Amino acid sequence: MSKNGYLQIHDPLKPKGQAVGIDLGTTNSLVAAVVQGKPRCVPVDEGDSLLLPSVVHYAKDGGVVVGARARRLAPEHPTDTISSVKRFMGRSPDDAETRKLGHYRFVPGSKVVRFDVAGGTPVNPIEVSGEILRSLKRRAEAHFSTKVEQAVITVPAYFDDAQRQATKDAGRLAGLEVLRLLNEPTAAALAYGLDKGSQGTFAVYDLGGGTFDVSILKLVDGVFEVKSTGGDSALGGDDFDRAIAQQVLQAMGEKEPSPALIAEVLAASRKAKEALTDVPEVELTVGGHKQVVKRADFDTWIQPFVQKTGVVCRRALKDAGVAAGELDGVILVGGATRVPAVRRYVAELFGREPLGDIDPDQVVALGAAVQADLLTNEDRQDEVLLLDVIPLSLGLETMGGIVEKLIQRNSTIPTAAAQVFTTFKDGQTGLDVHVVQGERELVEDNRSLARFTLSGIPPLAAGMARVEVRFQVDADGILSVSAKEQSTGATQSITVKPSHGLTDEEIEQMLLDSIDHAEEDIQARQVREQRVDAERVLAEAERQLREHGSLLQDGERAAIDAAMARVRELATGNDHLKLKEAVHALDETSRPFIERVMNQAITQVVGGHSVEEF
Repeated sequence: MSKNGYLQIHDPLKPKGQAVGIDLGTTNSLVAAVVQGKPRCVPVDEGDSLLLPSVVHYAKDGGVVVGARARRLAPEHPTDTISSVKRFMGRSPDDAETRKLGHYRFVPGSKVVRFDVAGGTPVNPIEVSGEILRSLKRRAEAHFSTKVEQAVITVPAYFDDAQRQATKDAGRLAGLEVLRLLNEPTAAALAYGLDKGSQGTFAVYDLGGGTFDVSILKLVDGVFEVKSTGGDSALGGDDFDRAIAQQVLQAMGEKEPSPALIAEVLAASRKAKEALTDVPEVELTVGGHKQVVKRADFDTWIQPFVQKTGVVCRRALKDAGVAAGELDGVILVGGATRVPAVRRYVAELFGREPLGDIDPDQVVALGAAVQADLLTNEDRQDEVLLLDVIPLSLGLETMGGIVEKLIQRNSTIPTAAAQVFTTFKDGQTGLDVHVVQGERELVEDNRSLARFTLSGIPPLAAGMARVEVRFQVDADGILSVSAKEQSTGATQSITVKPSHGLTDEEIEQMLLDSIDHAEEDIQARQVREQRVDAERVLAEAERQLREHGSLLQDGERAAIDAAMARVRELATGNDHLKLKEAVHALDETSRPFIERVMNQAITQVVGGHSVEEF
C-alpha cells in the first residue's frame, strides 16, 4: 500500500454506483449527474444549496468542517480555515502567487505548500482539496442512496502538469476513481452543445472565483474540437472581492489589518459584489464601520482585471484563426460573469450578446456529468468525441542550447510524437534528455520540466548511435517522455510532474515573449545551430589531421589551419552567415586531403580481395 494512501484496488465486477461530474471550483464546488438522460446538479450544502463553498476549517480537536459553516468560521479562525485552495494546487511556497495569497501560516522549509493549521498536523493543498471532494462524494451518495466511486473532475485549461496531477491525487485521496480531467471551457461547451444540438464555432469565456480561461471551440457532428485556448490561473472574482476590500480598509484607515479583519472585510466585500449585480448601490458593514458601495465605483475598481481578460481573448482568437464576427456564439461560465460590467465588456469584445441561459455556476459541472455518463454508459460511449489541446509547446534541448519542439502548442490531445536523435561525440555512451515547455527558440528562455539520462548507448563514432525520444500526452494533459537506443534496446522514461506550477506572470508572459522576440529568437537559433555545425566540423578536421597527417601535401596544412582559425574566430561572433561561409571554405580547403584519406581507407578494405567478392 502506498504510504500516501493513493493506491486503490477496484473489483471490475463490483458495481461502481452513480458516476458524477465535479466542478472543483476556487470559490464554490458542485457535483452533478445524468438522471433520466438529463444532467442536473444535486444539493450539497445547507438549505439544499447546489453550491458547496470551497472552504475547509480545521478544528483544534482534529475535526474538519467543509462548506458554508466553514466559511462562517473564517473570520474567527482565519489561519485554520483554508479557502481558494485551488490557487495553491501544484505550487511551491516560493511562487509569487503563493506569497500574494496571504494570511495563512506555511510550514517553513517545505518544498511544497503546507498549511500549519489547528489540530497539530500540517495539510497540503491536495489534502484540503481531498476534503472538499470527499464532502461532495458523501453528499451525492446520500442524495442518490448509492455509492459514488467514479468522477470526471474539471480543471482550468491553463493548469499545468503539476496542478493536474495534484487534482488527480486529491480525487484518489477522496476515494474517487478519476475517469478524466476535463478542461472547464470544454465541459461548458459539452453542456451547451448537447442541450441545444448546436454546431459552429464558439468562444467560452470562463471567469470563476480564482481562474480565467477562454477557449475557441468548433462543434461539428458531435465532435468538440478546441481550436485554441488561453487563460490566467490567477485572475477571477476573488480579485473583485479584494478590490472592494482594499477600498474599505483604506476608508477605515487600516494600514496593517489583522488576518481576522482581512477575512471579515473580504466576506463583506463578497456579499456587496453579489448584491451589486441587482442593485445600483449597497451598504457594507464591518464592525462599527458602514460604507456605501456604488456599482459605478465598483466597475471602475475592477476595470483593470476585466480588461486583462480581453488580452487573452484576442490572442486566443488569433491563434484559432477566427475573427470575433465569425463566432456563432459566446458562452459565459463562472459566477463572476454575473457582474454587469463583465457582461457589457464581453458583448463589446466579441460584438454580440453572450449566451447565458444555462446557469454560469452550474454549466461546468453539468458538462462534466455528461462526460462521466459518456465514459460509463456503454450505450453512449461513441456519441461524442472530445478533442482538447495543450496550451504550450513541448520539446527537447539539443546541442547548443537549442529547443527542438516535438509537440506544438494547440495540438489536440491525447497525442504522441517521436523523433530520432544521435550522439555528438565519438564513444558517447549516455544521452542527457532535457524536457522543456514554451514557445522560444533557446532553452534558457523556456521552462524546464524534467531531466534524465539514457545510459547504455554503444560507444560508436559520433552520429552513428540512434536514440528515439517519444513524447506522449494523455487525455488529462499529463506528459510522459521515453528514450530508447535502437540497437541495444536500452530505455529510460519519466512522467513529468514539475515541482511547482507556473506563476501568473509566467503564464501571461510566455506567449507574449515568443511574439515580441520572434525575430531575434530566430537569429539566435541560427547562430547557435551554425556554431554547433562549426564545432562538429572542427572536431572532425582535427581528428583527421591527427590520424592521417602523413597524407598532407606541401602547403596544405597551413591552408587548412588558416581556414580552421577563421572558423574559430567567427564562432565567437553573432554573424551566422559569415560563419556558414567559413565552414564551407574549410570544407573546400580540406576536400583534397579528405579524398586521399577516404581512398586510403577503401584501398585497405579491398586489398587482397577480388571485385567479385564485393
